[in-house]
Amino acid sequence: MPDQTFNDDTQPISKTAQKKAMQELQKLGAALVELNDKQLAQMPLEPPLRDAILQARTLKQREARRRQLQFIGKLMRSADGKAIAEAHRKLMEQSRYHIQHDRQAEHWRERLLLQGNSAVSEFMQQFPDADSQHLRQLLRGALKESQLGKPPAQTRKLFRYIRELLP
Repeated sequence: MPDQTFNDDTQPISKTAQKKAMQELQKLGAALVELNDKQLAQMPLEPPLRDAILQARTLKQREARRRQLQFIGKLMRSADGKAIAEAHRKLMEQSRYHIQHDRQAEHWRERLLLQGNSAVSEFMQQFPDADSQHLRQLLRGALKESQLGKPPAQTRKLFRYIRELLP
């Protein structure tokens, strides 16, 4: 987003509006620093901006990091801020969806472990594609692990199976 002093109606943009836009770009730059490598690779970033983000991750001193974030904000002004913001928004939505999906699987797993057969029959009604024999086998294994105080390998398998079935 280049430094613009006029909007679409050829009216001058106030300094306050310009400052606010620059602060938003700096906030977006700080959010990009917090992304992991896989997420960062999905962003439409130019090499200098990507390098500055990667360097900011390595800085531990507060003042050095603050200056680097300001530099990232400056680089963001010449980058396509709208495209980067849109890619970041989509990534965050996708992340929220996965978190919600995992919570739903966790809820079903806990319910199956606590309620047993009544929860299994309700689960089978909601998810007719599920293999009831396999589900019951995983559930028995998870309950046995819990009783014996073993590591939760079967419980994890049950979670993964449930997660695969969820839409």
